Amino acid sequence: MTSLNVSPRTSVSPQQLLSEQVRRILSAPVYDLAIETPLQPAPALSASLGNQVLLKREDLQPTFSFKIRGAYTRLSRLSPEQRA
Repeated sequence: MTSLNVSPRTSVSPQQLLSEQVRRILSAPVYDLAIETPLQPAPALSASLGNQVLLKREDLQPTFSFKIRGAYTRLSRLSPEQRA
């Protein structure tokens, strides 16, 4: 994992920090496993709130969970002994 070399004497703008974080997210190896899930209209909720509501269907991941990123990150950091 790479990180910005930030110290109290280093001047890093919020935009640089955000750009680095977005780059790290988009290059995460979890995307080798995860699929792009659809946005699904929620008509009843939309009508109730008077605004369009879309649900992001992360439950359609192969793991049936939206927690795939955290689980993958945790598992990928296990030592060979821990994986055995």
